[in-house]
Amino acid sequence: MKPRWLTNVLNVLAGAAGLCLLLSGPARAQENDTPARAPAVRLAPATLEGTLAKVRASGSIALGYRQASVPFSYLNPRNEPIGYSIELCKALVTAIEDTIDKSLRIQWVPVTSDNRIEAVTSGKVDLECGSTTSNLERQKLVAFSPIMFVAGTKVMVKQGVPVRSFRDLAGKKVAVTAGTTNEKALRDLDHKFKLGLQLQVVPDHAQGFAQVAAGEADAFATDDVLLYGLIAENAGKEGAGKFQVVGDYLSYDPYAIMFRKDDPQLAQVVQRSFQELAEDGEIERQYKRWFLRRLPSSGASLDLPMSAQLQTIIETMAITTR
Repeated sequence: MKPRWLTNVLNVLAGAAGLCLLLSGPARAQENDTPARAPAVRLAPATLEGTLAKVRASGSIALGYRQASVPFSYLNPRNEPIGYSIELCKALVTAIEDTIDKSLRIQWVPVTSDNRIEAVTSGKVDLECGSTTSNLERQKLVAFSPIMFVAGTKVMVKQGVPVRSFRDLAGKKVAVTAGTTNEKALRDLDHKFKLGLQLQVVPDHAQGFAQVAAGEADAFATDDVLLYGLIAENAGKEGAGKFQVVGDYLSYDPYAIMFRKDDPQLAQVVQRSFQELAEDGEIERQYKRWFLRRLPSSGASLDLPMSAQLQTIIETMAITTR
């Protein structure tokens, strides 16, 4: 019998506009890795539609990135977007270039949790490369790639603070990032259990971390992997202090890359590229790179082995594509 969380994730996948194949690694790696490339199915310019026609005509593609979603999408010391999701998007750009038979210039566009969906629907960005949860509510507005990670809401506090579960947050100041599923999860808990939370809505994850570090909030609630990333990135900074991630999961959040709805040609490119790269095993190699090795920005490592849940999803999809 499948656990409830896995059933929920699979339901999300089934509703994702027919994109039921999971997980891929990038076709362009940093460092010295030699990634796999999905075989291209080239389309004549006259037959192109939607995003593919748009980017071929302009010669550029707009990628939305996050500034502090470590290790998915964030800025290195040279203010260049890097991360796991960034590499996945670069893989998709390569697949798009192969499909339209034209090289593209990448236009990097910063987005936030609050404006990322509008950035996609308005055409400001063509692919959103961040740490975005794919769920049925959002699928009414945008399309999603196959799932690339499964996270969940947890709480970060300073080491020694007596918080072990969400009930211990009653009456406390809790930072949450605007426009996230984490904000909704905390509001729902507050309403259900009458906790009297003092929610402090911040524009990005970095500010939520900073509020706890400065003592302006008792806790910061966001996806566990993002908390571990922020702790790793700030570990060597003066006055950063020590932090811990506590409690049970308050939600489960499958991550994916966003793009515009009703764009079947782009959806096919995304599906095909992810399928080939997943079967090749590139996604696992990239996972090791971003979650087990030292991060290129700080030299710290998240040291976060792949969860059994994610491993099961990858293995299932690898079998399905054979």
